[in-house]
Amino acid sequence: MADIKAELKRYRVSPRKARLVADLISGMKVDDALAQLAFAKKRTAPVFAKLLNSAVSNAKHNFKIDTDKQTLYIKRISVDEGPPLKRWMPVWRGMAHQFKKRTSHITVVLSEQQKHEARNTKHEN
Repeated sequence: MADIKAELKRYRVSPRKARLVADLISGMKVDDALAQLAFAKKRTAPVFAKLLNSAVSNAKHNFKIDTDKQTLYIKRISVDEGPPLKRWMPVWRGMAHQFKKRTSHITVVLSEQQKHEARNTKHEN
C-alpha cells in the first residue's frame, strides 16, 4: 500500500521547537496522537492536529481508504528546516546585526496497520 502523506511548508516556528511535538506523537495511532495533541501545551500542537486531520482526509479521498482513525498510524513524521527570514536589528554605534527568523517544513506520513492473524507457535512432531 502507498504511504499517505501531508505536508506543511514554511511554517513560522523554529524546527527545534516543532520537533518537541513531533517526537511526542511519533509512531502513535492517529486517534491517540490527536488525543495527546489536545492536551499538549505547545504552540505547534494545534498545527500538528490539523496536519494529521489533513492526512486522514487524503487517505479517504486520494486512496479510497474508508477506515476510521483506529487503523491508521504515524509511520514517519519529520520536521526539516525551511528558508529563514533574514532580518536586521540596530545595535550600538550605528551598526546593524542580522538575525534569522526560522521556518519549518513538516511532513507526516501515515500507513494502515495490517491485521495479522494469530499463528500457532507450537510445533507438531
